[in-house]
Amino acid sequence: QVQLVESGGGSVQTGASLRLSCEASEQLNGHYAMGWFRQAPGKGREILAAISWSGLVTHYPDSMEDRFIISIDNAKNAVYLQMNNLKPEDTAVYYCAADASSDSYYYGVAEYEYDYWGQGTQVTVSS
Repeated sequence: QVQLVESGGGSVQTGASLRLSCEASEQLNGHYAMGWFRQAPGKGREILAAISWSGLVTHYPDSMEDRFIISIDNAKNAVYLQMNNLKPEDTAVYYCAADASSDSYYYGVAEYEYDYWGQGTQVTVSS
């Protein structure tokens, strides 16, 4: 099974940007759609963005502002989340997840669709 390791979290001030990385232990190309989620203290896990393994299609929930951008680099077996104009309410543990699928246009939109999860990386935004 694929193993996922997130990195790039940290403590920043309001308005800053961060780029989270998620490295997979095996090839994503042709095998896994990917998603980024977060979980704030006392809240459930919410999806932030999803992308097909081909990178041809992406998904962002309607509730998300246009501050986060997901991308995939199959040559590096990695997926990224660029986060801009961070706010204190973005404080959470951020997780990447893999959804096994060979469909180049598929991505999961719900937590239960994802098969494998990373350990998470903390993002703290102070005002």
